[in-house]
Amino acid sequence: MPLHQGPEKPDERPVSVNPFFGEANPVGGMTEAPPKHRLPDGPLPPNTAYQVVHDELMLDGNARLNLATFVTTWMEPQAGVLMSECRDKNMIDKDEYPRTAELERRCVAMLADLWNAPDPASTVGCSTTGSSEACMLAGMALKRRWMQRNADRYPGARPNLVMGVNVQVCWEKFCNFWEVEARQVPMEGERFHLDPQAAAELCDENTIGVVGILGSTFDGSYEPIAELCAALDQLQERTGLDIPVHVDGASGAMIAPFLDPDLVWDFRLPRVSSINTSGHKYGLVYPGVGWALWRTAAELPEELVFRVNYLGGNMPTFALNFSRPGAQVVAQYYTFLRLGREGFRAVQQTTRDLAHGLAERIEALEDFRLLTRGDELPVFAFTTAPHVTAYDVFDVSRRMRESGWLVPAYTFPANREDLSVLRVVCRNGFSVDLADMFIEDLSRLVPQLRKLPHPLTQNKEAATGFHH
Repeated sequence: MPLHQGPEKPDERPVSVNPFFGEANPVGGMTEAPPKHRLPDGPLPPNTAYQVVHDELMLDGNARLNLATFVTTWMEPQAGVLMSECRDKNMIDKDEYPRTAELERRCVAMLADLWNAPDPASTVGCSTTGSSEACMLAGMALKRRWMQRNADRYPGARPNLVMGVNVQVCWEKFCNFWEVEARQVPMEGERFHLDPQAAAELCDENTIGVVGILGSTFDGSYEPIAELCAALDQLQERTGLDIPVHVDGASGAMIAPFLDPDLVWDFRLPRVSSINTSGHKYGLVYPGVGWALWRTAAELPEELVFRVNYLGGNMPTFALNFSRPGAQVVAQYYTFLRLGREGFRAVQQTTRDLAHGLAERIEALEDFRLLTRGDELPVFAFTTAPHVTAYDVFDVSRRMRESGWLVPAYTFPANREDLSVLRVVCRNGFSVDLADMFIEDLSRLVPQLRKLPHPLTQNKEAATGFHH
């Protein structure tokens, strides 16, 4: 979550309250305006409190038009009802809510089977608040296993984690919080993600693991997990170093099993120790739920698992937090039950087809160059064509926002800081009709942008709107 500071002006004017918010008589129901940054002295009528909050939230963007986020913005009404029925259930209290715990266990088993675990019955896993927590847990397991193997050298030796520079920020957080050196493979030329051989060359006796991304947030491309494992196999043959792989499948782990079944990236590769995904991305559930799975119980050190009994029963738990609602886990089980393999395949294929078609229509405008085409994740990135000098991607992003569209523009990391792009994330609920409206607004905007004397963005760092 972002960090917030208190208000700069402590005497800022209070929230405005309309006289008509009263229950009956507009005059008799008038309420003194409540303060913004401290608790009111007394209570407000529920309708008044609701309307005050509701009115302020009207200024938020429309989530369905947010092409920056990977997070699910539409579910069926039945799923919403189930979530409402379970929002008061504490996921950690498995003794009090045993059926909710059972649904979580079933989801783990389903994912183990989906990701081709050698023995799904022995695969261990848990739900999380999202992929960020799941990545933290997977990183902790990698570090603890490395510490066990190197007990004679640790804490003198400093552990490191190898990854591409395109990883989601949660991996940088993990390295910072858990004092692990981040070794990042930079981008080169038209390669926008990790290079397997370059990753292997960064490994040494202090490497706790290598992270492969099945679906880069920068451009939607899959990293070559099988080639990465092969490079680490060769490294082990030469040096004896046995480096495990964690697959960050935040998005792709819920795409590839259905649309790319012949792509080998999961537990079919013996070097893959753990996998995570976001149930609230292409798992098609509202935020926030994620999943972390380990190949076998041996991959998750027992000392990281805590057992508590003061809620009733003896419950093992592996998490960074404790209390959280069971609603999202129930919604995930509903979605698995509702769609099945064929339903997921149909939904994800429709989304990929939409992304690929929209990318081609943007390319046909001739002002833009595609970096990816939405043929892996239903996500594509594009930049302005070489002949376009009157405007840049930040101008496009800013002007599309005037029509309600949130399209992030951002600069790539090392060694491609020279490249600024726009990215479109297509999700279930972003329909063909909405895509038509998007291309109509962009087509209408391009002739206006061509008339600019020069790009209007002065500070690209400040203008960057990159959202995972």
